[in-house]
Amino acid sequence: MIKIVDNTSAYWEFIRTLRNDIRVQSGFIEKIHISKEAQYTYMSKNAEYYIIALYNGKPVGYAGSINSDIRVCVHPDFQKLGIGLKLINEITDRFPDSYARVKIENEASKALFKKCGFNEKFWIMKRD
Repeated sequence: MIKIVDNTSAYWEFIRTLRNDIRVQSGFIEKIHISKEAQYTYMSKNAEYYIIALYNGKPVGYAGSINSDIRVCVHPDFQKLGIGLKLINEITDRFPDSYARVKIENEASKALFKKCGFNEKFWIMKRD
């Protein structure tokens, strides 16, 4: 059911649309809207550092490791099916020095990364 594939230009718009989805925005440290132009520029340089999760052939999530910093997102309709777990395990297999920056209040992401063998090492403090 779940298949992990390399990121190609065919998935760039899927990644952009999912990242811009208001339902997933609160999970990211930076809340930004990504334009098509910005996505094309970014992916032209970084596509090889991303992977895509397919569920019954349909893209439902992605993970990437940029400068060893993991970013992962699963479409809300497909969460809690093991897709995030599979994405994180695959991205860390490909990029073993990767780490995760997780918002303190993001309990779901903390639990997911712990399930993948990550441990809390330190906190980054920031003023609002």
